[in-house]
Amino acid sequence: MGKHIHLVSFLINSPINHTVLSWADPRDNKLEALGSMKLWQDLGRTLERGGFDSIFFADTPGVFDRYKERLDESLRYGVCWPTHDPVPLLGIIGAATEHLGLTATVSTGPHHPYGLVRSLSTLDYLTGGRVGWNIVTGHLRGEHRAFGLTQLEHDQRYDRAEEYMEVCYRLWNSVADDAIVADKQSGVFADPSKIDILDHQGEYFRCNTVSPVWPSAQRQPVLFQAGSSGRGQQFAMKHAEVVFAIQPNLATMKRFMAGFHKVAAENNVERVPGVTFGIQPIIGGTEEEARASLDALIERIPPEASIARLSGSMGIDFSGMELDQPLAELQTQGSQGLMKAFSTAEGERLTLRDVAIRWGLAVGMPQLIGTPDQIADQIETIWRETGCHGFNVTPHVMPSSVEDFVDQVVPILRNRGIYRTEYEGTTLRENLELA
Repeated sequence: MGKHIHLVSFLINSPINHTVLSWADPRDNKLEALGSMKLWQDLGRTLERGGFDSIFFADTPGVFDRYKERLDESLRYGVCWPTHDPVPLLGIIGAATEHLGLTATVSTGPHHPYGLVRSLSTLDYLTGGRVGWNIVTGHLRGEHRAFGLTQLEHDQRYDRAEEYMEVCYRLWNSVADDAIVADKQSGVFADPSKIDILDHQGEYFRCNTVSPVWPSAQRQPVLFQAGSSGRGQQFAMKHAEVVFAIQPNLATMKRFMAGFHKVAAENNVERVPGVTFGIQPIIGGTEEEARASLDALIERIPPEASIARLSGSMGIDFSGMELDQPLAELQTQGSQGLMKAFSTAEGERLTLRDVAIRWGLAVGMPQLIGTPDQIADQIETIWRETGCHGFNVTPHVMPSSVEDFVDQVVPILRNRGIYRTEYEGTTLRENLELA
């Protein structure tokens, strides 16, 4: 646990962030934001005013297509569709901010490592070292279909990702710090003897080149990873600097942390990644008002829209199950760690209806409900009792949920001395206390 709580804003570049049908709320501006650079820049300034480490975009580069083996429900309700690319937003938001980190999810499935390094490291150089990369191996069938790829088995995806990272590291490290001369008098730009040529001929990738990008202030983006299965955690211990985890309550968060540190010990990890837990604050003037807001969210969400998203994430067509049937721990080629976490809670077996509601609200992230003081209490309790690094905070209405959190909850955390009053460094890695 660091000296301060770290906060990341958890969003998607689609009609919703993580709350199904949030775009239909009269207060929500997400549909307008899809076509407005200004609104994204305004949001970035708000987050920077609130001391957030980073804006963080999840991504689903394909349509959820498992439910009833069709796309209809995802399209009808705007369930993460359209799925706009989050990477261009990093530059747009970066141009309007000075300190805020800029993190995007990019799947290793359809993208070659050279292209990823070129894209993200260009932005990292432009912003003075403020970029992060959330590494995902591509578990959505819709993604593979969109790019014309064969979907690999769960563990094979991680085998491929291991090779992917090998290529990335070699590109990031191929240019020595003093390789760039840029001497205008002599006309010499670089010393070729200090630039390594990569010749990679692997099982999954081939790459013969040098790094396409001038090394940034942090040399490589901060690496985030969200794998929660056994294989995913092994991958995270090797590569991630921050692990983002979704757990439904404090008890499962504690169990996750205990298991996480056990895996770290078994793998002799010298520097254990920080863990950020996903949360969704529901803020009200009173606790009753906040709970009424939550009830209104649930009331608006069509069950089939939630199940369509759940089916896509888990890789299972749940259309043949009764809503009140207990959800067994099924083996899945989708997100195995999430499946295990949400098939039970507090020892009670959940029904499909139970899980669908949680998935529709925030893909299983817990709601922190109450007044600003109560929200701050819950955040501090989780932080102290789990020893986590911080939180990925997802809003339910844009931009008011973000503004309310920054204006009402952040000052309380600052007054308690557990949240920054100013940025400590210039790069994302420094501000996350990872450097």
